[in-house]
Amino acid sequence: MLGLVLTISRTTEAPVLAPTHPLRTAFSRYGTWAARHVKIVLPISTAVVFVLLYMFPFLYTTDSTNITSGLSNLPHHVWTDAQPLGERVNVEPDVVMRSIWIHGSYMKALKRDVLLGALELQDELLGPTTDFNPRRPEDSPPPSPAPSGDLTREERDAFHIINGLTDQSWFFHSPLQYWSGSSKNIAADDDLVSTVNARKRQPTSVNVTLRHSIVFSGKRFEERKLVAADALVITLIHLRDSPVGRQWIRKAETIAAQSNDKWTIIPADGKSTSHQLYEFQFRPLSWTDWGLLLIAYSLTCFYLMVTLSKLRAVKSRIGLMVTIWAQIAASIFSSFTICAIFKVDLSRIPYFAYPLVVLAISVENSLRLINAVITTSWSESISDRIGEAFGATAHVAVANRVQNLLVLFGLSRITFPGVAAFCTFAAVAVIFDFFYLATFFLSVLSVDVRQRELSELEKVSVRQRRVSQGPNPTLTWFDRIRQWFRLGEVTILTRVAGTIVLLGFVLIAQSHYAPESGRQWLNRIFSLSWRAPAPSTPSSLLIDIHQARSPTSWLRLQDHETAREVINVVKPWAHSYVARVYEPLIFVLKGSDRIPHSREPFFLPAVYDFIHHELPRFVVLLLTVMAMILLFTNYLIRDNRQAGGPNHPDDEPLLSVQTISQGHSLDIVMLAASAGGQLVSAGLDRTIQIRDVLASSRNQLSSESDSSIDELTDLTENLFPVLGMTIDEDSRWLALLSRQSVLLWSIEEQQWTSMMEVDLGGHKPEAFFFGTTQADSIPPLMVVRRNGTMAELDFEVEETKDYVICKTPLVWVVPFVGRYSSRHHTPQLSILTASRKSCIHMVTQHGHQWVSKEINLAARGSKDIHCLVPIPGLSMYLVGRSRTIDLVDLDSSVIIHTFQTEPMQPRSLRQISSTRPRQAGLTSLTLSYVNSETGDLVIHTHVPEEDGNSICPDSPLGAKDGSQRPWSGTREIIWRIANPGTWEALSNGSIVGVRRKSAAQVGHLSPTVLSTGTSGLRRRGGVRPDPKLTAINDTWDVWVINQLETKGSIETTLLEAPGANDSGSLVVSELGPIIKLGTMSVAVGFGNVVKLISVGHEYFDQPRDRLEAEDLRNLTTSRRKRGLASSRARA
Repeated sequence: MLGLVLTISRTTEAPVLAPTHPLRTAFSRYGTWAARHVKIVLPISTAVVFVLLYMFPFLYTTDSTNITSGLSNLPHHVWTDAQPLGERVNVEPDVVMRSIWIHGSYMKALKRDVLLGALELQDELLGPTTDFNPRRPEDSPPPSPAPSGDLTREERDAFHIINGLTDQSWFFHSPLQYWSGSSKNIAADDDLVSTVNARKRQPTSVNVTLRHSIVFSGKRFEERKLVAADALVITLIHLRDSPVGRQWIRKAETIAAQSNDKWTIIPADGKSTSHQLYEFQFRPLSWTDWGLLLIAYSLTCFYLMVTLSKLRAVKSRIGLMVTIWAQIAASIFSSFTICAIFKVDLSRIPYFAYPLVVLAISVENSLRLINAVITTSWSESISDRIGEAFGATAHVAVANRVQNLLVLFGLSRITFPGVAAFCTFAAVAVIFDFFYLATFFLSVLSVDVRQRELSELEKVSVRQRRVSQGPNPTLTWFDRIRQWFRLGEVTILTRVAGTIVLLGFVLIAQSHYAPESGRQWLNRIFSLSWRAPAPSTPSSLLIDIHQARSPTSWLRLQDHETAREVINVVKPWAHSYVARVYEPLIFVLKGSDRIPHSREPFFLPAVYDFIHHELPRFVVLLLTVMAMILLFTNYLIRDNRQAGGPNHPDDEPLLSVQTISQGHSLDIVMLAASAGGQLVSAGLDRTIQIRDVLASSRNQLSSESDSSIDELTDLTENLFPVLGMTIDEDSRWLALLSRQSVLLWSIEEQQWTSMMEVDLGGHKPEAFFFGTTQADSIPPLMVVRRNGTMAELDFEVEETKDYVICKTPLVWVVPFVGRYSSRHHTPQLSILTASRKSCIHMVTQHGHQWVSKEINLAARGSKDIHCLVPIPGLSMYLVGRSRTIDLVDLDSSVIIHTFQTEPMQPRSLRQISSTRPRQAGLTSLTLSYVNSETGDLVIHTHVPEEDGNSICPDSPLGAKDGSQRPWSGTREIIWRIANPGTWEALSNGSIVGVRRKSAAQVGHLSPTVLSTGTSGLRRRGGVRPDPKLTAINDTWDVWVINQLETKGSIETTLLEAPGANDSGSLVVSELGPIIKLGTMSVAVGFGNVVKLISVGHEYFDQPRDRLEAEDLRNLTTSRRKRGLASSRARA
């Protein structure tokens, strides 16, 4: 059976839809709309929950007598049913059940003449029943052998079951017992219907309650009271040798044989020969049932807890867990209400089972949606992220529900009625679960993302800080178990978990209704002959009398409390009994009108009572609840109103531009920045400004110093021109490089501290940066000269060490901090260099010495290497050539893959890589460069062919042959941007640039997709240029492109808002330097000011080289700017 389930799941698995697929587009649009209109979707979905939940107590009852008053009975803790047994079942019946049905006109069985006539028939069949009390004294002698003729009253009562259970015992129940079987009482009763309702809890002599369900057929209720019945039912239950049973048969034939002008009898001869074995059961859960339920609930809850514990970018795990439980509870109660409205009897299955199936089916899709939101690009708006996630997962949820609905439909056709009703409940719950997923859960998740976003930045940052302090920990057994439930990958286990639980429970439930042995029952499973044969077609006479309820459906209506009471009488040691049930004798009062003059109500009678009596109060409460939910929703998203933005704050521009002015009177020619938000600028006015972007503070380097160092007395002449600036990773030290010396400025103390001479060899150095050191000490400073040598300056001991890197002049130098490895337990600073002769060297530190090692790339005769780009998070680096890019493993120097490119402008290569924690390989790799012939920016994005997979997962460590490793299956998306201007690739997955914009220029983006997938262009939210400015030639345009793995969304805005006029600004003909600031911002020199361009929120904390790409994406946030974006930096 498990193999069958897995096969079905594989064949019905929904494919991954392309971003432009119409179905995915439709779901995405709805998800975006729902996220933007939370104030509409959340109150409406909550109102639906309230409606169905409010009706629930008015439709169900736990009172066994109210089940006959137009209410549905709630499930109990037992298995109950009244089911026919197949002919092949060799079971000896415990009792025999015979009955007569007495009809008057249609739905008028409670008329006095019908009751009196029924009393005559009862006394004729059983003997006198007035004030029936068969109990005999305990010292009475045992009854004599049954006579062959009619029984006297004493003889009949002696065989009654209340006097002892024997093979001759009998008992009966009749509606006439409401009047003690007395015609005088019936004649004297002025309100027969009130008497029936008042005495519905009246017990018989054997403590069987005279419920309406067992003494009437075809009932009609109003206001939870019986108002009409179609038939009076008198039932005799006897054991196989009962003389009362033989008398019943004989008397019935005699009544039919007599010339009778009062009754029409069916069958006419009074012989009821047709019979059927029925099993009535009231079976508590066994220890096996309890054990299976405990295991199922435990595994399901464990799966939920483990999966939620892995959500790295969601702070409110408890809140989301409560939301999931609320969604499941709403689905369960909604399904109960709908089943009650349409008269689906759910009382036969224990109530423990109903939440389990909904829980197993619902959890998977909710968690998939949460994970999809997390993995979307955080540079998008919240609404777009929610919409994209819903579009990527909704079709899977729909396919999953269609699969389950088909399974439930098939099971309902071949199972017993109790199990079929359970399948109906589960099908309705599946539909409601998707409805609440697409409304309630989607809107709550949107609100949660809005409220928790900024706190998540802090949480991710703190976690990254802890990770950066040590190597990756060894996986525990719990971590290994959690990897079975990998987010982002829908494995076979999670995809069919709900279906497996569903099928498993149906098989267990079916086994409780199958009386055969285990082997016979399995044979019936595979022969699909589970359900009892269909009942025979009723005779034409029965059709003519228009019975409101057939005898078969009447038997199935018997509730479990009646079954329990009868079991206590006939088989007190058991949980079920088998009865041979004979077709009833039908007595119809002649002259009666059996034609229905009104249609029977379609819904449960309690529904109409609810409408008639509870509707006004319900409407008031509904409006109150909706108003409260609306107010609460407004409170949750209050930040949107406080922002003072448009109706949909998520449509605010992704880009924010700040102007950092003052401090310079001439053009800025050099910039330096740290990950902590320190920005240093040097201008032609021979001033250097240090700004703390977060604190909006500014300090100017002073030529005056309190230092006692004589060399610092004339800083102005020694300092300019500045050839290089660098800040250490802790933002404590600023080093400035002049022609002959290096000067050190303490950012904390705001003073000069040291100066050391350095020989640059007559050329500007290729690299100038701080090394790594222990805490509280000045890190060493590295100066890599163009002639292939490097100087290490140690300010602690004022010592300079020189090293030889390459014997030929260098054209490219790049330092980087590698990942942790088994050999190094601290981050290792390394240097990659390329020379004019295209030789590559790796410089690493061994102890207190630097060692240079040449890297020989096999089968590479090309001498056109112009840049090297490290990927420290993957221990790889890129080698840029004129028309190719090599991906090289850092440890083994093996070329993993060679990318073919267009003609590449030297030194223009950038990369953006995305990885997942604890998962080898990349989730995406983006290579960008400038075409040397057209000047266009070309962007190559490589993603796995299947979502959730990785590219290049295998590290070629240990390979000695230098052969090229295969590049695993990917698809490539190529983007092209004309006139990119000055640009930079950010760690959050975006590329941002600034370009001169003429009157006719518009941002141009064109995609080319290789293998599979398509993408589109959106221009949204940017500030529209004023037509008055179109004649100005020197306007500047800021652009950003993100979502490179999917649809490639581009947004533009003006570098300066229309009408902005700063009297201190200079006329700009060319842009100054551009530098990364943090993980999602760039600083651009624009005349004598600095333009700070942010893509989303910026959070300054960790060095860029220390953060993995996936976490950098998680630091990007929505368009509602806080912190950095909420105010302009003031110098």
